[in-house]
Amino acid sequence: MKQTLLSLFFISILTGFFSCKKDNTSSNDKYPQYGTPFANVPEIEDVSMYEINLRAFSTSGDIQGVIDKLDHIENLGINLIWLMPIYPIGEINSVNSPYSVKDYKAVSSEYGTLDDLRKLTDEAHARGIAVMLDWVANHTAWDNAWIDSTDWYTQDANGNIIHPPGTNWQDVADLNYDNTAMRAAMIDAMKYWVYEANIDGFRCDYADGVPFDFWQSAWQSLDSIPNRKLIYFAEGTRSDHFTAGFDLNFGWQFYDALKNVFNGQAVSKIFTAHKNEYNNAPSGKHWIRFTTNHDESAWDATPIQLFDGVEGALAASVVTIFTGGVPLIYGSQEVGRASKVPFFSNTTINWDSNPEMLAAYQKMLQFYANTPVARVGENTVYQDNDVACFKKAYNNEEIVIIANLRNTTLNFSIPATLENTTWNDVMTQTSLSLSGEIALEPYQFYVLE
Repeated sequence: MKQTLLSLFFISILTGFFSCKKDNTSSNDKYPQYGTPFANVPEIEDVSMYEINLRAFSTSGDIQGVIDKLDHIENLGINLIWLMPIYPIGEINSVNSPYSVKDYKAVSSEYGTLDDLRKLTDEAHARGIAVMLDWVANHTAWDNAWIDSTDWYTQDANGNIIHPPGTNWQDVADLNYDNTAMRAAMIDAMKYWVYEANIDGFRCDYADGVPFDFWQSAWQSLDSIPNRKLIYFAEGTRSDHFTAGFDLNFGWQFYDALKNVFNGQAVSKIFTAHKNEYNNAPSGKHWIRFTTNHDESAWDATPIQLFDGVEGALAASVVTIFTGGVPLIYGSQEVGRASKVPFFSNTTINWDSNPEMLAAYQKMLQFYANTPVARVGENTVYQDNDVACFKKAYNNEEIVIIANLRNTTLNFSIPATLENTTWNDVMTQTSLSLSGEIALEPYQFYVLE
């Protein structure tokens, strides 16, 4: 009994240490701050995000390969990088997935060293780009050192640790969030990267599998770190993630609607999905808008396949970027990678493919980054079955997007409120007067200011 009471006392003290508001002394005694906290972490509404699969991003497949292409990322108008997991991968029951974490406080030798990660954050910050780590809180590898604490894991009736229920993820062991010591260790590991590598936030894998109150306490604890602004991004479908403190979540309704439109459904589906998602989002919280990510390009299909080639992929992107929310670009889509992009194994993106497509992404995204109305303007949608047409207005500024989402030439009738107006086409830097009808080639689009 005495030993049990002492254990509970110790766990209570440990949990309190990691969940309380931290002062500078206690924080820095454990993890001295590397570098200077980044002062230019973007406001959530201003984020342009770029996801990096290290195994595909360069021939070396490592952090240095990302450093070497920071100019490329900067030229896309990006201000937040999301790195897929950089941690050592488990070897027991392994499928070589980076989401099977063997050590939460280490950089895998496959990707480099802590010094490499520090160099990446330093050089990204110098370019005005924040860096977010992928965090896997629901489960660990079977050979993670935590496995020795069996009560930190979910067990069956016979006391055997199990893989996550309802999944076929045999390479990972499910964590037990009834255990307060495990919770404290998880928060501590997240803090480690904020201090030791000067990172600016976390994208949280399978956030649905982790209890609401853990996320809430984790973000409260991290937000107590002095002089820090961190961004929290959920991969999940639960309605409580924003309330728990997440800033961002994937807009799956919008993505599904976009795919359905390219399969022949009415264009209005896109704007209905957008409205439905934001009707359920608290003020200041935002949905990620995307035409692909690592899962979609690995297991489903790339934008080139889903949206009918380069021109269709660009038309899908222009609507996705400008309708509203926070745009996400997955490294490879900007050069039109057609084949799937694995992340359990290495591949290499051909960065010389489709230079015209890359140039189009640069123009769109730079305009988005430099134009407040593009990011936060209020939409006026002009209904059409085949053409996405909408105006965004903010502070006496307006832009208009017109995009043919069909693989056929169409004559689009100009909405009455846009009749006899003249605009500059951002993509070609030419003047365009709107009157009567406008002929649109298959997947042709305009970004007008």
